[in-house]
Amino acid sequence: MSIKQFNATYLAPDDRLLFRFNTLEDAEFRFWLTRRVTLFILAATSHLIVKNLEQTHSPEAAKAIADFEKEAVQVSKGGTAGESQNTPNDQYQPGGKYPLGADPLLVMDVKCTLEKQGLEDLLSMDLVLPGGANINLKMAGPTLQAMCVLLNQLREHASWGEVPQVLDVAISGSNTETDTPESNKPLMH
Repeated sequence: MSIKQFNATYLAPDDRLLFRFNTLEDAEFRFWLTRRVTLFILAATSHLIVKNLEQTHSPEAAKAIADFEKEAVQVSKGGTAGESQNTPNDQYQPGGKYPLGADPLLVMDVKCTLEKQGLEDLLSMDLVLPGGANINLKMAGPTLQAMCVLLNQLREHASWGEVPQVLDVAISGSNTETDTPESNKPLMH
């Protein structure tokens, strides 16, 4: 599924984010992200981006590159919390079809892995839904960075505290990290 645009809004009465995205096929998907899920997405993506860069750079250089890329996306977006588009002049356009229904679904858990598709590194993110079903999103480069910038802005706006380090995430519940030597793909759950 190819993401065309995404948008997220903090709803204070629910203390949740409404995360929605549309696709090139004119479909829109809507999800509720809790504080725990949002913080995990931010921690896992940051960790996986740095770990991927460490394959070709020193750990210090990898962290600096990841920070620079994140800052570059923040500057280029120039948007406000709650609004993000693939290009600064585009307003989010809802899709015409709702394959999972028009009501947002609560994301129960998230699993993140890095995958190689051709020459491009992608973050594969499984959103675990009620009943155990999941939906998989694959994002690379600017789309992934823009989503992280938006979620981070909303985290700050909601006063949800700092993004935990991966070790803290792994210890705080069902989230664990595995690195299998066969696939050499870090898995975050």
